[in-house]
Amino acid sequence: MAFKLNRDNVCARKAWSSHVLLDNVSKSFDKVRAVSGLTLVVEKGEFFSLLGPSGCGKTTTLRLIGGLDRPDEGAITIGNEVVVGEGVWVPPEKRGVGIVFQDYALFPHLTVFKNIAFGLKGCSPKELKQKVMELLEMVGLPHMAHKYPHELSGGERQRITLARSLAPSPKVMLLDEPF
Repeated sequence: MAFKLNRDNVCARKAWSSHVLLDNVSKSFDKVRAVSGLTLVVEKGEFFSLLGPSGCGKTTTLRLIGGLDRPDEGAITIGNEVVVGEGVWVPPEKRGVGIVFQDYALFPHLTVFKNIAFGLKGCSPKELKQKVMELLEMVGLPHMAHKYPHELSGGERQRITLARSLAPSPKVMLLDEPF
């Protein structure tokens, strides 16, 4: 059975033009409610920020959108596809979502070049090199391609993580405390 948005819901009326939609999403960890009945709409091309004190559910919300956690209730739509809903679960790798976490999450055993190239599939070696170098230029670090994460400053690691997340051209980018 396909999930149907409740058309009486104010959020649902905007859903058909939105890019990311959370409809009454909740998530608890043990007895702690991290996200409670969250409904929000993010339009395509919109820059949207979640602000709040530590522990209020910002990272959990990003993890729910990215598919790293499952909500207890509610639905999530990305583009025109319901990725979480009644009887629906689209895994993270099929959502077209790039994520940059607070800890950067680079692979320590891979060079900067290979970290960025990791998510690129189906490219010829020439296309892969061109795409990685374009991304390194974009973040101002083309000279760092052969370095390893432990050889970079915190700011450089952050920019490499951003480049790696942008490499597969995601539909949505999630940044968890990026600055």
